[in-house]
Amino acid sequence: MKPSLVVLAAGMGSRYGGLKQIDPVGPSGESIIDYSIFDAIRAGFGKIVFVIRRDIETQFKNSIGSKFEKLIPVHYVYQELDQVPDGFSVPDDRVKPWGTGHAILMAKSMVNGPFAVINSDDFYAKSAFELISDYLTKANDGTYSDYSMVGFILKNTLSKFGSVSRGVCCSDEKNNLIDVVERTDIFGEGNDIYYKDGDTKVSILENEVVSMNMWGFTPSIFTYLENMFKDFLLNHGCELKSEFFIPFVVDELIKSSKAKVHVLKSYDKWFGITYKQDKEFVINSIKKLVEAGDYPVRLYM
Repeated sequence: MKPSLVVLAAGMGSRYGGLKQIDPVGPSGESIIDYSIFDAIRAGFGKIVFVIRRDIETQFKNSIGSKFEKLIPVHYVYQELDQVPDGFSVPDDRVKPWGTGHAILMAKSMVNGPFAVINSDDFYAKSAFELISDYLTKANDGTYSDYSMVGFILKNTLSKFGSVSRGVCCSDEKNNLIDVVERTDIFGEGNDIYYKDGDTKVSILENEVVSMNMWGFTPSIFTYLENMFKDFLLNHGCELKSEFFIPFVVDELIKSSKAKVHVLKSYDKWFGITYKQDKEFVINSIKKLVEAGDYPVRLYM
């Protein structure tokens, strides 16, 4: 069975200030999602599931989804605040989405085998899709919790224009994930990299492996997500800004021995649009890849 690709595209783009998922960055007006889907198709994925919001549905389908519908099966699911289990309610003043764990849970009805998850605004590069597609193709597609993630080298994932959040990963000698520590304020300074721990600046090695939310799962993850989301709502559901992040879910599963996660290392340069100033860098980076022959000048005719 060919793996599916779940694309998380419901983000509000609060720091960027716009619908960055469909911003043109390629020489023929392509968005970052266009390159991700192009790489996914040639890596062997068999279905795309977009997680979006209802308020961007028409714009997203016209600008993004319509390009792929003749190339690969495309489906849409919707992440909205009111999609909570029976017995739970949403605080009246809450506007922030419930997080990436909740977004993945929305794809349950459209996924029946191994699948990968990516962010819509991250450029992961060809080899990352090949790594995870190959692993998922060999994965057990039943209930066995044999998961995977593509880890990137920290120095290849920074923005020149502000701090970033990264899940710093520790793995054992068999490349199984042991720990994920979320660092929410990582930045470069000269030739060094630091993160903030309160008011303290802490040095961090440039070759640390970090998660960029490129995960590989079997459908067993949905049962865990359902149960853990209920626990999250019981403990944090009244908070206005708390989020149910997938790295927290994975971390709990591996520490409770309910799942193992194999780390697949990519040494490619990641890039994405976290801040508006990142866009020019992304455009120039893609231009170089096109000139090198890694991508055609026009992805889709």
